[in-house]
Amino acid sequence: MANTENVQRFNELITKVKAELRRDVVGQDEIVDNVIIAIVAGGNVLLEGVPGVGKTRLVRSLSKVLSLPFSRIQFTPDLMPSDVTGTVVINKDENGRMTSEFRRGPIFANLVLADEINRATPKTQSAMLEVMQEHKVTVANETHKLDEPFFVLATENPIEQDGTYPLPEAQMDRFMFKLVMKFPSESELSDIVKMTQITMDETAGAVLEGASILEMRALASTVPVIDEVLDYAVRLVSGTHPEIENTSDTAKKYVKYGASPRAAQALITCAKVRALMNGNYNVSYADIDALAAPVLRHRIKINYAAVSDRLTVDDVIAKLIKETKK
Repeated sequence: MANTENVQRFNELITKVKAELRRDVVGQDEIVDNVIIAIVAGGNVLLEGVPGVGKTRLVRSLSKVLSLPFSRIQFTPDLMPSDVTGTVVINKDENGRMTSEFRRGPIFANLVLADEINRATPKTQSAMLEVMQEHKVTVANETHKLDEPFFVLATENPIEQDGTYPLPEAQMDRFMFKLVMKFPSESELSDIVKMTQITMDETAGAVLEGASILEMRALASTVPVIDEVLDYAVRLVSGTHPEIENTSDTAKKYVKYGASPRAAQALITCAKVRALMNGNYNVSYADIDALAAPVLRHRIKINYAAVSDRLTVDDVIAKLIKETKK
């Protein structure tokens, strides 16, 4: 159970993680907080942003701070599923006998950076589905489990369309959060230039290891959620479905497809971590509101009416929150 000592220790570790990340990442405070929340909660993250805003640098720095085995997969149109998961090869021993051996792919790491994941073909993207959801790989009818903790942090460039393959809804739903990294302010850009003039390498030091992350996850799972807050999160997710009777007016007007049940699960799971990060012993309405956009923005599809009214997905989510609170 979460007590004063446990919560204080939790906050101390998170503070140290943030301090080390600040040595490599300028600004992007909300992004850093949400990535940490997702990792402690055990979820995958999709990072979207234009080139050069620090997506890859953030992930590489995280691997150092969390002291986890790290691998990077550069997704390209010619990347094959076996290039991700691994393959079975045939070897000949000294006696001339043929033996088979499974050679692990780069997915066998604790922290995996899937760089520009929308450049891979749907066949290769689908190879990530079982790994991201089940934390295991099946090759030649043999299942191989991945070591825990396991996270996939994928990046995508929202600008380029040529040579890209939009992620299907089933795979998007595997990501706990979709985070949008915005272009830095002038002062932040100045700090980035000064930092990279000194060194392009990440300088963050190790703070946590895998066992500590699993302990923090177990502690977060004990944070209580009162029925009223749970009901609010459920109504918020249900309110994204225009086909449901008595749904929100916002969904009827602006939403084409609503969020899956995983959205409600992610909201509550991550809200528990956020509560602990803020020194609270239970989940509040504010925790649900703060995480609604990262959880929902890739799980709902807005319709032409929203586009016509110049509303973004985040604008629609804000309307859903306001309407749910009535």
